[in-house]
Amino acid sequence: MNNKAIFMHGTNEMVWKDIPVPVIKENEVLIKVEAVGICGSDVHYYQHGRIGDFVVEGDFILGHECAGEVVEVGSNVKTLKLGDRVALEPGKTCGKCEFCKTGRYNLCPDVEFFATPPYHGVFTNYVAHPEDMCFKLPENVSNVEGALVEPLAVGLHATDLGGVKLGDTVIIYGSGCIGLVTLLASKAKGASKIILIDVLKNRLETALKLGATHVINPMETDVIETIKTITDGKGAHVVIDTAAAAATVKQTVEVLKIGGTIVLVGMTAKDETEFNFMKLMGKEGVVKTIFRYRNLYPVAINAIASGAINVKDIVSHEFDFEDTKEAFDFVVNNARDVVKAVINIK
Repeated sequence: MNNKAIFMHGTNEMVWKDIPVPVIKENEVLIKVEAVGICGSDVHYYQHGRIGDFVVEGDFILGHECAGEVVEVGSNVKTLKLGDRVALEPGKTCGKCEFCKTGRYNLCPDVEFFATPPYHGVFTNYVAHPEDMCFKLPENVSNVEGALVEPLAVGLHATDLGGVKLGDTVIIYGSGCIGLVTLLASKAKGASKIILIDVLKNRLETALKLGATHVINPMETDVIETIKTITDGKGAHVVIDTAAAAATVKQTVEVLKIGGTIVLVGMTAKDETEFNFMKLMGKEGVVKTIFRYRNLYPVAINAIASGAINVKDIVSHEFDFEDTKEAFDFVVNNARDVVKAVINIK
């Protein structure tokens, strides 16, 4: 088997290399990678070489949203067999710390997460991964949908912590992939009004197709006044920020219903940002933050398989593996046209 991988080679550059096929451990499986989503974090690393304290050193493989086929199993593997198609949850945790033992393994300080320096990602033909982090895909769930299980898990986690329930009004800042999967999760949980806010018209159009009841473009209308009209001046039960802009984080408290919950998903460029905590206190509001997700891959896969959540319509562009560099450049240069891009690896 030949194993080709495409590496970041400095910012905005990539290079192809042949690398060894991974040798699996007794509790691992070897995966032939079939589909990989291009995440915003991948693009950020590609353009800037770092995200906060995570800095790319040397040539680096991107990609962490993936699905593929099991082509080899370790001696202790019990639940997977050759030919199974699986979605890969990208973090390998220690299993021993207090966070792992209490089910909050997404907070494990020793996690090895695909495409988070120094751990390489999955823009390659073959990867090894633990059996318990590979989740079998039903026949009616495609590999592309399998690659989107990862971002969907983020949206599910955000709506879980926000407590979105039947009849709620939900406001989501940002209608990129994470904003859209958060919309889908909110819709599946029965939210009656789902309001998406973004400056990109094509993404707002996609949001409407996926079930948003209202969309707002801040370039065209006053967000706060429009939300007052939509909610009869009450605001939203749950406000979720996926835009990661200082202005949107600050505005969340303005559009929050009394007694409501704010969930911060995106990380702003600066570590500190302005926020009106006094107004939040006056509303007895709650602010929660999320970091990735936990225990949600089976839920996400079942939701896709049942038709309760439709992730495939988020995908706006697909590219072949040999065109990965061109795909990244296209995403960088055509943000107004791209909603979600996926690489098909053959």
